[in-house]
Amino acid sequence: MTTKKQLLDYAVDEAVDLFVLLKSADVRTAKNGKPYIAMVFEDRSGEISGKYWDASAQDIDTFVAGQVVHLQGRRENYQTHPQIKIFHLQLAPTNVGLTASDFIERAPMTRAAMEDYINQTLFEIEQPTWQRLVRELVTRYHDQFFTYPAAKSNHHAFQGGLAFHTISILKLAHHVVKQYPDLNGSLLFAGAILHDLGKTIELSGPKATTYTLAGNLVGHIVLLDGELVRACDPLKLDPQAEDVLLLRHMVLSHHGLLEYGSPVRPALKEAEVLHQLDELDASIMMLDTVVGHTEPGEFSERVFALDGRRFYRPDLPQAKKPD
Repeated sequence: MTTKKQLLDYAVDEAVDLFVLLKSADVRTAKNGKPYIAMVFEDRSGEISGKYWDASAQDIDTFVAGQVVHLQGRRENYQTHPQIKIFHLQLAPTNVGLTASDFIERAPMTRAAMEDYINQTLFEIEQPTWQRLVRELVTRYHDQFFTYPAAKSNHHAFQGGLAFHTISILKLAHHVVKQYPDLNGSLLFAGAILHDLGKTIELSGPKATTYTLAGNLVGHIVLLDGELVRACDPLKLDPQAEDVLLLRHMVLSHHGLLEYGSPVRPALKEAEVLHQLDELDASIMMLDTVVGHTEPGEFSERVFALDGRRFYRPDLPQAKKPD
């Protein structure tokens, strides 16, 4: 039985003809003064951009984010970045029975498995204040935590990506604590679980993900710090107590640098480790994605989040993955 070709299976210069999700559709103005729509198409293989030129008012009203569309065009590369040259685009007929959820990429772990891993790790947070705060916030944002992406684009930008990214960091953290037993495992695990939880407020959800007003104006780091302070009240905790401040610092410093959005730089060993593990997991996920869609013996497209570098995929036999 042949497998139906997906968006990222098409080679350069190959004709594209398939149903996809219109992940985003931003109206812009071309140099000639005419409007066009900058689109991002998505299915479970990933996403590719395309430009719908000379868009009419009706086109702008019709092609909005979240719609399933029938896309016909050609796969191209523009300055090493893949894109689709659109020949024809129309909304998917209702009788084909397709919905947005059919095209949204999902985490490579089931929700049940992710919930189980987080629940098991909660028992490893032995410091009572940190465990109570983490349990309170994970419970409060439970459904969003296990369904939201970790970002609009770049890394873990798929359904369940937020929890999957968190679990990846926790798995790394467990190994690091074994290697460096002087680290406070409870603080590192608590910080890892909470570090990106503010994205449940910053982002709109897994379908046609956008930034919320709070996400644009405040950002997930400060939003989660506010939630930590607010959670202290029903738990009868002092947000200025040292143990609470240590956990707040883990969240506030995890981007590492002020220019990357952290209000403070890491000032604890555990905070520095969390920052490094966060960077490592995000970078590997981006590289897996871009190199995975690069032909052996070729360089990838430029990765904006990694200083615009291109990465080479060696033309070697694939290493066998461990069980």
